Amino acid sequence: MKKKILPYLFVSPYIIHFILFIGFPIGFSIYLTFHDWNIIAPMEYVGLANYKRLLYDQLFWKSLRNTVIFLLIHIPLQIIVALFLAELLNQKIKLKGFFRAAYFMPVIISGVVITILWQQLYGFESGLLNRLLIKIGLNKIGWLTDPNWAMPSIAIMATWKNVGLYVVLFLVGLQTVPQQYYEAAELEGANHLQKFFKITLPMINPTIFMVVVLSTIGGFSLFIEPYVMTGGGPLNSTLSAVLYIYKQGFFYYHMGYAATLGFFFALLILFVVFIQKKFVEKEN
Repeated sequence: MKKKILPYLFVSPYIIHFILFIGFPIGFSIYLTFHDWNIIAPMEYVGLANYKRLLYDQLFWKSLRNTVIFLLIHIPLQIIVALFLAELLNQKIKLKGFFRAAYFMPVIISGVVITILWQQLYGFESGLLNRLLIKIGLNKIGWLTDPNWAMPSIAIMATWKNVGLYVVLFLVGLQTVPQQYYEAAELEGANHLQKFFKITLPMINPTIFMVVVLSTIGGFSLFIEPYVMTGGGPLNSTLSAVLYIYKQGFFYYHMGYAATLGFFFALLILFVVFIQKKFVEKEN
């Protein structure tokens, strides 16, 4: 009898953790989607009302569109910059360890601190970027006050903060490419660009896929940057989906509706990652 119980005792900490911190929150969130609740008053069963509200909520769909715009700017920019820096760091250069640490440093710094720093750089009147533009004879730009510039500005800042992580991942991928492939290509007269596109990129496809997936999930969770820098403005142009869900839950106390938005958003992320996986498998 003891032998039968012993394996369950070994895995019980994980099972308890899963039930308390994963299973119960997910189950309770799904339960909330069928109710109206403001935390204070008792829950009121509303059936599918929250889902119907989601379909006609124009502001939510705008926040989702803003998030997609962010992803379309952020992911390609992050991959290009990270791969370029990783390729440089993969060469025989001095102080390689220092540069790796320097690129990774913003990743471990608080997102709020980074956001406040860039908020000062983007300042319209006294921001460093606008002062540089004035010195070279150009007009100031409303980096965070112009609806056309606000989301690209946030995407650039997010790329700067997160690129160090993907530089490290790409470095690992680059160092797994067998050197004899490059040596054989050199004997055939291939230049650096030809070796990069014909050998490096195909060989690090799994790393690129992992970076795309991580960037997508991270981009969908965009919250701190617009929350601190713009509050979702101007004219809701930087209102991300996660920020909108947060406002519904903790500003307006529509917990049931916020849970519905979160559940739908989680399914959307799962669907996008699944499509990416299928696309990469097809390419390979």
